[in-house]
Amino acid sequence: MPAQIEPVIADPPSWDRRPVLKQQWTELAYLHWRYEPADVQRRLPAGVTVDTFDGSAWVGLIPFEMRNVQLGSTPPVPFFGNFIEINVRTYVTDPLGRRAVWFLSLDVPRSAIVAVARTLFALPYCWAEADHQRDGDRHRYRMTRRWPRGSRPSADMSFTVGDPIPEGDVDELEHFLCARWALLTMRRRQLLYGRVHHPRWPLRRIEDVDVEQDIIESAGLPSPEGAPHTLYSPGVDVEVAWFEEVLDEEAR
Repeated sequence: MPAQIEPVIADPPSWDRRPVLKQQWTELAYLHWRYEPADVQRRLPAGVTVDTFDGSAWVGLIPFEMRNVQLGSTPPVPFFGNFIEINVRTYVTDPLGRRAVWFLSLDVPRSAIVAVARTLFALPYCWAEADHQRDGDRHRYRMTRRWPRGSRPSADMSFTVGDPIPEGDVDELEHFLCARWALLTMRRRQLLYGRVHHPRWPLRRIEDVDVEQDIIESAGLPSPEGAPHTLYSPGVDVEVAWFEEVLDEEAR
């Protein structure tokens, strides 16, 4: 019998975990496109089910600045604790019906971060050239992948930050895309679930969006169609718990 899918909740659930990572996610843009669920499901491993809203899967291209990364209770890591990240992600459920983020790629300009994140957290980090330019409310993120070697996919995203969105005006789709309190990944055929804790995202509108990219296609998906659904957040403080193994209901 399929597990009951947990509801989308706008505010973080109670947190009783010891964080393995602390960090800030800042200057973040959400660029999302609708996809046929079957196109996304083909990119997921057994036990992971694409999550849908209004009959569609959603794929996000998310640029932001990672700041003040701490391992456990240690001080922020000099130099390596601040960097740009540009990830491609979608939304999924695990065998227990828990909602989560599934990362298709995460590009950063720190090769040491790539090595650590792939080894410790089994996340598909890649090494890239990346920069973030800001002129008032106008932002531009750019990246070109350097490793793994291949076609060197890239992304160039520019946008202007608009008005704040009152909490009561955030709609159901925006909660579906933003209110994610966990991630899933796979290590040697074992599904892992990582709880994430942070305040509700403060959100703003985005205007004058311009996106050129082929990083989504490099993840094995069709090219996105039409203009993206867009949001911006100045950021939140984040804690990440150590990942736990996922056991399906029969195994439990």
